[in-house]
Amino acid sequence: MGHRAREEGCGIGGTHFTAEDFPARVEEAVSHLRKCLPRTPDVCIMLGTGLGGMADALNEPWSAAYSDIPHFPASTSPSHAGRLLMGTLGSVGVAVFQGRFHYYEGYSTRELTLPIRVMSLLGARVLIGCNAAGGLNPAFSSGDIMLISDHINLIPDNPLRGPNVEEWGLRFPDLSRAYSKRLRTGIRLTADRLGIEFREGVYVAVPGPSLETPAETRFLRLIGADAVAMSLVPEVVVAVHAGMEVLGISVIANVNDPDAFQPIRIEDVVANAGKAEAVLSRLIVRFLKEADSWMPPT
Repeated sequence: MGHRAREEGCGIGGTHFTAEDFPARVEEAVSHLRKCLPRTPDVCIMLGTGLGGMADALNEPWSAAYSDIPHFPASTSPSHAGRLLMGTLGSVGVAVFQGRFHYYEGYSTRELTLPIRVMSLLGARVLIGCNAAGGLNPAFSSGDIMLISDHINLIPDNPLRGPNVEEWGLRFPDLSRAYSKRLRTGIRLTADRLGIEFREGVYVAVPGPSLETPAETRFLRLIGADAVAMSLVPEVVVAVHAGMEVLGISVIANVNDPDAFQPIRIEDVVANAGKAEAVLSRLIVRFLKEADSWMPPT
């Protein structure tokens, strides 16, 4: 299973982190990566279901399995490779997570956001969070790329629950502007130059792993959501708490009409997300190569 921390039972099937021992585990992972990483990350990218590419775009890539990093969770979801990549794109140091962790896998949101907390302490200033989502807006189509403007959190846990580490961030972080308007404007300009069309909307996170019923789909539309999936929001909460800027992007893998509902198969979600992966990768790579125009100051 790799690093000894896995044997001690962190995560699936073992003793979960407590709020009290979490800071020490984070610091151990930070210390380990500080010795291993070839450079400080400026941007971290969290890839989701069917979106595990981008490895080929990095210059001077370094990689490690999650199991070799102290206290990192194990990714069990389909199409999630479970590797951390580090390299450069233009002048930017980029850490890429090939696979993320989910509440439905049995983790607390504190555990599943440990990699984001680690990256923030290593110096990352931007989080780009990507996922495959189900479309709720009837104007959307499978394969659309949706820029997230806001979110609704229906996951019944918060990664900041418990004692607050004042050095990490404020007790009550403001999420009124969780998704950076500046970064959204920047990636729209990049998309225009590449001829890539964007949707924009509100994303809702649900606990999973069961997929939505027709009645649940109708409800999620009613409360204002344009897309739904089982990830991303816990990472965004931690990134905002840590003072990072956030860009959120959902690939619309399917769209269902609650009045003419079609069965949802996870295999189809993975396949449809994969079809849009090349476009999304091209967009993010170009955006990062143009980072001099939008990168926040140190």
